[in-house]
Amino acid sequence: MPDPTNPAPVLARISSDASCLHQALRALPAERGASTLAARITDAQDLAGTALRLFLTLSRQASRPSPTDLLLLHQVAQIAKAAQDAAAELTAALARAVENQRRQAAATSRRVVLIGPTPPQFIESAADLLDRIPALCDAISRDRPESPCQ
Repeated sequence: MPDPTNPAPVLARISSDASCLHQALRALPAERGASTLAARITDAQDLAGTALRLFLTLSRQASRPSPTDLLLLHQVAQIAKAAQDAAAELTAALARAVENQRRQAAATSRRVVLIGPTPPQFIESAADLLDRIPALCDAISRDRPESPCQ
C-alpha cells in the first residue's frame, strides 16, 4: 500500500500519464476517428481524477494546513485543472468534428461553411495543457525535495 503522506509516486504516475497522453495527441493522424478522440478524452478525465483523488487525500491529512501544505494543494489543484481543461478541449474537438461532418453531409452545394476553431486547434490546445503537467510536478519536486517526482 502506498504511503499516503508521500505524494511522489502518484505525482510520478500523473507526470508519466500526462506525457504519454501528450505524445498520443501529437501523433494523432489527420483522419482521426470519433472513437480515438473519445478514448483520449477518457484518458484526460482519468488523469484529472487521479489528481483530484491526490488532492483529497492531501487535504484530509492537513487538519491545519501550513503554507507549505497550501502550496502543495494549490499545485495539485493546478494539475487537476490542466487535465480537466485538456479533457474539455478534446471534447470540444470531438463536438466540432461531428458538427462539421454534419454540415458537410447536409450541404446542398459544394461550398460548406465550417465552424472554427478547427478540431486540430482544440487538440493542439489540449496538448499544450498536458505539457504543463510534468512542469507542475517538477515544481512540487523542487518544493518538496524529500519526495521527488520522477
